[in-house]
Amino acid sequence: MTKKTGQKGIDLIKYFEGKYLKAYLCPANVWTIGYGHTGDVKSNDVITEKEAEDLLKADLKKFERQVCREITIDLNQNQFDALVSHTYNTGGSETLFSLINKKAPINKIQDWWENKYITGGGKVLPGLVKRRKAEFELFIEKI
Repeated sequence: MTKKTGQKGIDLIKYFEGKYLKAYLCPANVWTIGYGHTGDVKSNDVITEKEAEDLLKADLKKFERQVCREITIDLNQNQFDALVSHTYNTGGSETLFSLINKKAPINKIQDWWENKYITGGGKVLPGLVKRRKAEFELFIEKI
């Protein structure tokens, strides 16, 4: 059975993605709408708040399944939520999944997590730096 993202994970994703009811070009030059939804988005698209929530729920299912497929060790809810947020934003990282599956030292996981996937359009983006730190903090937060 696929695990579900908890409220902390959903709140983290919503906070960093923001809610946009009109399509916009993200820093990576991809048309985006709702809470970071990028599939089949065109420049003039407009959605309702309910549609933004529905897209988020559908997107979450995809990334929850991916994390469940890739991670072979037991995760607590915070760890799962942090990985879903990371995967939601980046599409997933084999290196990060591997570090976690191998139970690498936490400082190695932290160094990788906080220093990769922090650029957009070839530049380090402060919002991504902040997001990676918040995701890692959630990952190590005790339940």
